[in-house]
Amino acid sequence: MNTLLTLTVLLALLAAGLGWRTWQLRRRHEALRRLLDHADALESLLHRARSRMRAMRQVVDRVAPDIGAEAHASLEADQPLQQGLRDVLEHRLWIARNADTASLRELREASQALQRSHRKIAQGLERLEGAGAELEAAARAAEAQEAREPASLRRSS
Repeated sequence: MNTLLTLTVLLALLAAGLGWRTWQLRRRHEALRRLLDHADALESLLHRARSRMRAMRQVVDRVAPDIGAEAHASLEADQPLQQGLRDVLEHRLWIARNADTASLRELREASQALQRSHRKIAQGLERLEGAGAELEAAARAAEAQEAREPASLRRSS
């Protein structure tokens, strides 16, 4: 009887230990999956921002150089996007090297860093979209004004 009780207790402890380990592994797996998802989302956002900046260059080219000079200079500054893409690559390399050994806390901190970068860039992209809409409206207004001007007063392109 004593042996049966001891065996039952040992089996219960073993089951609890296995359950605990399974739960820990599941949490690590989920944290790693979130980290990779955040890296993918940030990279996608950076590519979308780059595409939007290229599209806006065409709008800037439609307005007079004195009006669009500052906007054109801002759109030519590709350095922040390049740095963002390098940062994502560094995160991916860190993940590849450390995924098996990183603590759950380290995985979560890396994920949070990617989320912060994503929010910052998303806010910048929203501002860019707003500026793009204003610039598009200004370009249309300038083109409409130019169409109403006599040919002799039009700026040469």
